[in-house]
Amino acid sequence: MVQEIVIAGFGGQGVLSMGMILAYSGLVEGKEVSWFPAYGPEQRGGTANVTVILSDETISSPVLNSYDVAIVLNQPSLDKFEKMVKPGGSIIYDTDGIQNPPTRKDINVYKIDALEEAMKMDNARVFNMIVLGGLLKISPMVKLENVVKGLENVLPERHHKLIPMNEKAVQRGMEIIEQTSKAV
Repeated sequence: MVQEIVIAGFGGQGVLSMGMILAYSGLVEGKEVSWFPAYGPEQRGGTANVTVILSDETISSPVLNSYDVAIVLNQPSLDKFEKMVKPGGSIIYDTDGIQNPPTRKDINVYKIDALEEAMKMDNARVFNMIVLGGLLKISPMVKLENVVKGLENVLPERHHKLIPMNEKAVQRGMEIIEQTSKAV
């Protein structure tokens, strides 16, 4: 099993931390893992993306030209990464950040109203965990209990009280993701 994922959006959307949590979750399960971030010099508002590879075998390179799954959280990320999803692969997009949804017919397309749902939960900071839940629904590459362990590794101890809320956000993301088109 090899899963090659790119997560892309604006800085401040939790792109890098979502990738790190996914990577730590894979480590907890004994998988080979690569976490390869790329971002502009801005802390917030600039573009950011991270490539995560989870594998049962040794990973030869963290640099990829195509992905099994792309999570895109803004229009520039969709414009850049839609063409890099492997035929038969999947793209997940947040409806708030995308004006022109994906158009490819050879990939599976999923939408998730993550920002809207985070606002309903009264915490915009769980946005990325809702998206992660959507990913795990369509491609259960790691178990939820290991995502919780990943959160314990990534979050500073002073924020561990937020783990139950983040776990709830992951579960909510699993419930609200919707497939909009299937690969032909």
